[in-house]
Amino acid sequence: MSFLEKTCIPFLVDAQNSDGGWGYHPLEASRVEPTSWALLALAVTPQPNQSSKLTSQARDWLVKNQREDGSWPAAPGFSPGGWVTPLACLALLENESGSDSVERATHWILNAWPGEGNWFWRLRQRIFSRQNVLQDSSLRGWSWTQGTSSWVEPTSLALLALRRVSNKKGSQAFTDRRELGQKMLLDRMCPGGGWNCGNPMVYGVGGQPFVGQTVWALLALQDLSESTEVKQSLDWLQREYPNIKGPASLSLAHLSLRAFGRSPRPLESDLESLFSVNQYLAQVSVMAYAILALSPVQDWYCRSSEAFR
Repeated sequence: MSFLEKTCIPFLVDAQNSDGGWGYHPLEASRVEPTSWALLALAVTPQPNQSSKLTSQARDWLVKNQREDGSWPAAPGFSPGGWVTPLACLALLENESGSDSVERATHWILNAWPGEGNWFWRLRQRIFSRQNVLQDSSLRGWSWTQGTSSWVEPTSLALLALRRVSNKKGSQAFTDRRELGQKMLLDRMCPGGGWNCGNPMVYGVGGQPFVGQTVWALLALQDLSESTEVKQSLDWLQREYPNIKGPASLSLAHLSLRAFGRSPRPLESDLESLFSVNQYLAQVSVMAYAILALSPVQDWYCRSSEAFR
């Protein structure tokens, strides 16, 4: 029996709460982020019959905890909604359910603007930054919390969700919003490839790219796979891959390299070895990443949903 079947899937199944959601660790209160990752992971497991009841309960939990404006908060009862919205949207899309929830979430994503870009923000940057941080603040992506600055990870997740939701009506606003987010990511790339949280150059010094942010940005920019920026970043990630020590980064990097047709070394034995050290600290999201990376079906990040065309 494989590590995926004997360890990863049972861990996720056992960690689900009675309300249908998952916490960041087993026995913790349900939250939107780990629930969304767990739902995505179960959707690609090789045992769909075993997980059908679990996924149904998880979908119900997500739909129940969506806000009226279409967003999701980090936890039930929190306000306002934020960056977890595109992640929850992706989870519902992969399970081809909750069409009304997805429609409302898509509307929220398209209209969730960060704080930068208006004239006051640009004036303040011109006065106070003095070119210490070199980035184009007119290129707006998405923020962790509405009205604050754009960052790489929430922008990438929003673009992934919009990529999965087809532009049914041929809306120019939909197309423009996606393209603006893509331009923002390209503008925030570190010199030589890769991404960090969103500061590619500070005080004239190039920022250090991180694996996680690079993976999300690359997956979000699949439509631009032939661009110099994407190729440089893939090369950086491939060079970095043998040095990765953590299960989350290793899983995500493997998933991303495979998505672009690169051939990383086999993953299962490495993940099993890392699990023997600390059981991934019983983190639900990390186990979900491992399942996604080990599963043969990997299209939740790269196609439009038939249900919403």
